[in-house]
Amino acid sequence: MNFKVFAELIELKAKTASVFPFLLGLSYSLYHTQGSHYVALFLYFIAMFLFNCFVDIWDNYNDYHNAVDTDDYQKKTNIIGREQLSLGLIKRLLAFFFFSSMLIGLWVAYLTGWQVFAFGLICYAVGIFYAGGPKPLSSLPIGEPLSGLTMGYLIFLIVVFISSGSAFVWDWATIGSTFLVALPSVLLISNLMLANNTCDLEEDESNERYTIVHYIGKKAALKWWNMAIVASYLAIVLAVLLQLISPVMLLMLLTIPLILKFAKAYQTQQVKSKTFICSVKILMVFSLFQAVLMYVGLIIN
Repeated sequence: MNFKVFAELIELKAKTASVFPFLLGLSYSLYHTQGSHYVALFLYFIAMFLFNCFVDIWDNYNDYHNAVDTDDYQKKTNIIGREQLSLGLIKRLLAFFFFSSMLIGLWVAYLTGWQVFAFGLICYAVGIFYAGGPKPLSSLPIGEPLSGLTMGYLIFLIVVFISSGSAFVWDWATIGSTFLVALPSVLLISNLMLANNTCDLEEDESNERYTIVHYIGKKAALKWWNMAIVASYLAIVLAVLLQLISPVMLLMLLTIPLILKFAKAYQTQQVKSKTFICSVKILMVFSLFQAVLMYVGLIIN
C-alpha cells in the first residue's frame, strides 16, 4: 500500500474536521484562561487523530463488507476492492489505530478527570457505530448532526476542559458559550457529510443506506447546506457581540467571496468526483481562517 492509497483509506483530506476543532478549543480556552495540562493536550491530540483514522478505515471496511452492489460499488468504487487491499492488513490497521488511541485516551483521562473519560466514551460509541452494527449511524438520517456534534463540539469542549483546568466551570453559561463558538465547526462538519450523502444518494439507496437526503430530497438538502454556511457566519458575529471571542474575528467576513465561489460550484452540480471537494474546501478555508484569527485575537488580547 503506497502513501496515496493509505491517505485515501484514512481520508486524510478530511482530517481538518478534527484538527481545527482542537485548535479552536485551545485558542478559546487560552483567550479566557491561562491554560494548563499541555502534556495531556498533546496526548489527547494524538489519541483523537488516531481514533479519527480508525473511524475512516472502519467506515471503508464496513461499506465494503456490507455492500449490496458487489459488482460495481464493492469492486470498483470502494477503495478496499478497487485497490485490492488485503482484508488482513485492514484488520491489523483497525486494531492498531483503535487500541493505541484507546490506551492514550485512558492515560489522558487519568491525568485530567472522569469527565474526559465520559466524553471519550461518547466519541468512541459514535465512532464505532457510525459505520458498524446492523444499522450504522452513517446510513441513518441522524448521521449529519451526530458527526457535527461529536467532532465539531465535543472535541472543542474536551480541549477547553483540559486546557482550562480548575478554571473550567460546568454550568449552562459555559455550555452555551462554548457551543456558540464551536457552532461553525458543528455546522460545516455536518455539511461535509450532507454533501457526501447528497452526491452518493443513488449509490447509497442501491446499497440500502437511507440517509437524510433519501427522505428530504436533494433540493431540500442543498437548501440545508446553504443555510448552514450562512448560520456559521452569523454565529461568529453573535459570539463577537457577546464578547466570547475577539472583535478581530469579524475579519472572517472577508472570506465570504471565496466561500461563495466554492458554494456556487457545488450548487451547480452535486457530483462526488467533481464538486464534493467544494464542501471540503469550505470547511478547510473557514476553519483555517477562524483558527488563525482566534490566535491573532489571543495575541492582541
